[in-house]
Formats: sequence, structure tokens, C-alpha cells
Amino acid sequence: MDLFKTRQEKLTLFHKNRKKETVRKEIPSHVIAQCENCHVNFTLKELQMNKYVCPECGHHFKISARERIRQLCDEFKEMDKKYITQNIDNFPEYDDKLDKSQRRTGLNEAVVCGIAKMEDQTCAIAVMDSGFMMGSMGTVVGEKITRLVEYADKKHLPLIISCTSGGARMQEGILSLVQMSKTSAALKRFSEHGGLYISLLTHPTTGGVSASFAMLGDIILAEPNCLVGFAGKRVIENTIKEKLPENFQKAEFMLEKGFVDAIVPRKEMKATLVQILKMHGGNR
Repeated sequence: MDLFKTRQEKLTLFHKNRKKETVRKEIPSHVIAQCENCHVNFTLKELQMNKYVCPECGHHFKISARERIRQLCDEFKEMDKKYITQNIDNFPEYDDKLDKSQRRTGLNEAVVCGIAKMEDQTCAIAVMDSGFMMGSMGTVVGEKITRLVEYADKKHLPLIISCTSGGARMQEGILSLVQMSKTSAALKRFSEHGGLYISLLTHPTTGGVSASFAMLGDIILAEPNCLVGFAGKRVIENTIKEKLPENFQKAEFMLEKGFVDAIVPRKEMKATLVQILKMHGGNR
């Protein structure tokens, strides 16, 4: 007992005399956000009020499909919400990935489609979500976008598609690649009937999506500094054995080369879309 007291006294004395270490406090992510570009900290409330654009450097954070709809649309009525992907080829772990994405995003798939009002302009709109398996395009994504294009054609509505994607969904194999031609064919018919299609490119827009409907817009807008391309920069460099420019596949580079019509900051996007819709006569 005496020995125990002696040891306790020694430990107490040791801790009292020891230099206090600085304790790193973890700040909850729902309180403070950090810009991944300039690394400046600010409150999440401040970021939300600034439409998820860094107040310091103007870096555009990724946002969900629901948040983009909230920013752009005054009214929105969703279509084809019931469509849910089935793992028909029994691809390993695909069901788990779908379940995780559905729970994380609250969406059934990587695109939300519907009819919207922006001020006094009515349009058909599809908004992709990179939080759902990187916005990859499978059969359901292709089907929902195709159905929206056909609905816009039938009802004589202008069409807006907000694109963000890693490309075709590998878990669905050839069926995902078919969606490229399927959506493109629907847009071709829409164009032949005089429909207006505005494509909005956001970070990132790559792979099978950039190689199909993303780059088929009558007017193509992009958010600042977003990545737009098909294959990755490293893959292209290894294939052609040449060094590519530093800003290769950035929206600004695409604008310079004529692939993009305008780069529009997120704060100005809604007003820009409304102006374009009005200039083109609104609803046909």
C-alpha cells in the first residue's frame, strides 16, 4: 500500500512538472470548411451563403444535384424518380456500391431530371451528381436523360443538362456504353425539331459523358477551372509521347480552343441561363 502511494505520488509529480503538450482539436466538418485550393478556413455557413464558392480565391466546390437545383430553379418537379439500377450482370460488389451511394446522396441514381421554372422561363433540366459513383453513366442515367430529352421535344421546352461525371459505368459494361449513342440520337432528333439545348459543364466532366451529350449543346457553358476531357492527361501523354500544356483540359483552355462558348461563375449562372432562354424566345 505504501509502495502504491509512493508510485502514485511520483506519477502525479511527473505529470505536474512535465511540459504540457499542445492538444490538436479537430473542428467538426459541419462548422468549418477549408478551401482545397488556397487552404483558407471559413465557416460552412459563409460557404453556403457564397453558393459554395471560396470567398478568398473563387474556387468552386463540388455541389450535389439537389443543391444545384436549389440554386438554379425557382420551381422544380422531378420526373422518373422511380427508376432504380438493377445489378443484372451480378457484377461483384456493385449492389453494395449502389446502396452506399443511395444512402450518402439520398438519390436513386446519379442524375435528377425534371421540369423547372427559372424566373418566368420553363425548361426541362437534368442535373448530374458526382457524389453518386462519381456521376458515372449507367443504363438508368442514360434512360432518364433520354426520356427527358424526348419529353422536352414533345412539349416544346428548352433543355438544360448540368454535367459532371467520371464517364461510363464500368460495372454495366457494354450496356453503359450504349447510353452514349442513345442519348446522342435523342438530342439529334431534338435539334432537328428546333429544340434549344444548353449544356452546363461542371467539375469534372470526362469519359463517355463528355464524348456524348455533354459536348452536343447548342450553347456550352462551363464553371471556372472545371476539368473537361475524355481520357486522363497522363494517359494521353503516354500515348502520343508529348508533354501537354499545364492547363490542358481545363475550362479556360477549352474556351480558348473553341470547345466552350463561355465560362460563367456560379453566382452568375442562373441569370445567364435565364437571359439565354429569353433571347431564344423561351418556350417554343
